[in-house]
Amino acid sequence: MKKPKVAFYGIKYFPSKGGTSRVAENIIRQLKNRYDITILCYKNNDAKEHINGVKVMQFNQWPGGSIGALFYFLRSALHLKFRKFDVIHLHKIDAAFFLPLFRKKTNIVATSHESAYLRDKWSKIEKWYLQKAEKIFLKSSATLTCISNPLTKIYNNGSKNKVVYIPNGITIKDEYKEREANHFLEEYYLKEKEYFIFAARRIMKTKGCHTMLAALDKMNYKGTIIVAGDLSHAKEYVSELQEKYKHMKVIYPGYIGDLPLLLTLIKKSKLFIFPSETEGMSIMLLEAASTQTPIVASDIKENKEVFNDEHVTFFKDQNSDDLVEKIKLIEENTNVVKSKAQKALLHIKTKYNWANIAESYDEIYRQTINK
Repeated sequence: MKKPKVAFYGIKYFPSKGGTSRVAENIIRQLKNRYDITILCYKNNDAKEHINGVKVMQFNQWPGGSIGALFYFLRSALHLKFRKFDVIHLHKIDAAFFLPLFRKKTNIVATSHESAYLRDKWSKIEKWYLQKAEKIFLKSSATLTCISNPLTKIYNNGSKNKVVYIPNGITIKDEYKEREANHFLEEYYLKEKEYFIFAARRIMKTKGCHTMLAALDKMNYKGTIIVAGDLSHAKEYVSELQEKYKHMKVIYPGYIGDLPLLLTLIKKSKLFIFPSETEGMSIMLLEAASTQTPIVASDIKENKEVFNDEHVTFFKDQNSDDLVEKIKLIEENTNVVKSKAQKALLHIKTKYNWANIAESYDEIYRQTINK
């Protein structure tokens, strides 16, 4: 039987670099035997062979940051417009601006990963564009999904469940890289030394690193702090952090794209700190929980939607004083914290397993095709 053809549009990186691209990659891995899948992405030497059986259409990465991404979305949308697919699965509000190009063309499933304009990195014009794209997303005739339950509730305010909530998930492989992690730690003189870690796709103000560093400074923390993430998206902010906290042992290794290596570093750390001020539904937080490392996280609704006090220690968002108190509490109750970490792992295994979550996308695809 001929498999339905599905195109993934709005993804930049394949292999993934975290965030949205990691979500798409996990859906593809789960459903590639049921569908004939094509993914559109930036050019990458590893793309064609990354997942067996998946077709890849690659485009040059345009310079110019968000302007370059805009042209990429337009170019890939025009490519799809003149080809036949049973479903086009659009990811990210950024790309939803071009949904009108597909009107009456084919079946569209569109997924919102967050209200991106809430991030601090955007200019006024960029925020206008993202807000406009979100309005187009909500007014479109596409089948709409969202990875954040709080955001889904906002979208559906006054409507009859127009947007369907499908959470992110995680595939736990227990794949670690001890040798590479030890080499990393030796390079930074951290072998056998205590350290805390925070990691994200990009380091920017809404990720809350300033709150974390302020708290650790107040408590005169003598260990090392690893801040892993792309430093190029908010250079002024990163420079301010580096200058203000140069008296502390803070390491900025940049984005660590090797996920097993990153998870090994998290597993070896004493504490994973997640001070983010806004999220859709953080894949990074799920991945950190998979290592059974104690977690202290901001109490934003998106984090508390995924975990509760039995799994994670929460501190008041943007409150460094409260974060100090919660870190002290963690250090004084190591057995309790270890129990929380074990419960967090069991929780994500049962509730956020990609094998189960992908079934929801399979159902959405089939309903959309048959509609």
